[in-house]
Amino acid sequence: MDLSRNMMRGKPSDSRADPKAVTPVVFVVDKDRSVRESLDSLIRTHEWHPLTFACATDFLEHPRPARPCCLVLEVDLPDLSGLELQQRVSDRNDMPVIFITRDSDVRTTVRAMKAGALEYLTKPFANEVLLTAISFALDRSAAVLSHETARRAVGKRYASLSHREREVMALVVSGWLNKQICAALGITEITVKVHRGKVMRKMRAGSLAELVKMAATLDVATTPRPNESFFRSFVTRAVVPTRSSEISAALASASA
Repeated sequence: MDLSRNMMRGKPSDSRADPKAVTPVVFVVDKDRSVRESLDSLIRTHEWHPLTFACATDFLEHPRPARPCCLVLEVDLPDLSGLELQQRVSDRNDMPVIFITRDSDVRTTVRAMKAGALEYLTKPFANEVLLTAISFALDRSAAVLSHETARRAVGKRYASLSHREREVMALVVSGWLNKQICAALGITEITVKVHRGKVMRKMRAGSLAELVKMAATLDVATTPRPNESFFRSFVTRAVVPTRSSEISAALASASA
């Protein structure tokens, strides 16, 4: 049985909630009941929501929260080890991992940190040390979730663009002038302006700088701004590229 199946397939709860407006969740996985109870009380003092588990299996069966969260994880567990559990949830970059353990060794510490652990604490540790690590982890989680929310919103707007509008947008954010875009795409400058206006409106971009930022968020492929030989080659051959691939090929040829 794949222990991570439920965790990976489970739909996040509170999917429409603002990450900054909900109570953060602090997961604790530790086989020691006294440790779980102690951390539960400590976490509640900061108005975070603790959820404690005695083993990795129970944790993995819990639904994914779409809110800031982190995982306080004991290395030594009865089913999976802490390192194995860390690996199974490695795709959850919105859930930083803080390791706690009684028996620390350099090899395990290095493995945990290389795998992305935020902190590695040896018991006993001061409450403030753990609380500081949790606070930092939750801030990071909130930032990741906010970025993902913004990316989804921008992606939805981008999906509403027509193929031609996407071509125009890619060239605009690459720094191309309207006259260069119309020559490259084989359309009039007025048509370029119309497409450009639609792109700005559909993407809800208040400025070119904002549109460039959105394109970077979506990893929109850019095309280097052409030199004059790029356009002279069209005049000579009386051929105008109409696709992004043709533009890139023409650019490469002109710069050769």
